[in-house]
Order: sequence, then C-alpha cells, then structure tokens
Amino acid sequence: MTTALAPTLSAADRCDRCGAQAYVRARLTAGGELLFCAHHGREHLPKLRDLALEIQDESDRLHEDPSPTAAVDES
Repeated sequence: MTTALAPTLSAADRCDRCGAQAYVRARLTAGGELLFCAHHGREHLPKLRDLALEIQDESDRLHEDPSPTAAVDES
C-alpha cells in the first residue's frame, strides 16, 4: 500500500459502503476512487489490492492519542 495520494482524509470523506468517516482511499486502475471506513477497508483490502493503483490507508489515526487540551486560566 502507498500513501502517495491526495492529502489526508478528513471528516467530510465518507465510506462508500456505510457512510461512516473514511480512513481508506483506493484509486482504481479503471479510473475513479473508492472510500471506506476502517472496517470496510479491512474487509475489502484483498480485492482492492487486485483492482487499485494506489491505496491510502489512514486507519492508524484511530489509535492516535488525542492532543492534550490547553489549560484554561480561570483567574
């Protein structure tokens, strides 16, 4: 898999299968692209490898620690 496609997927990018946030983008050899949530990306990955020129998998973002929030000064 490569990550050389378009910029990072955003919350506006939705899974073509279920509508959840997309974390996997596959650019197809026949043209066009498919977007999948992490679940459907894993489910369809074996077939996508045969059909895609490139696959961008950002599902590891689901396991990142959230950034710490700034302390609020209430003086």
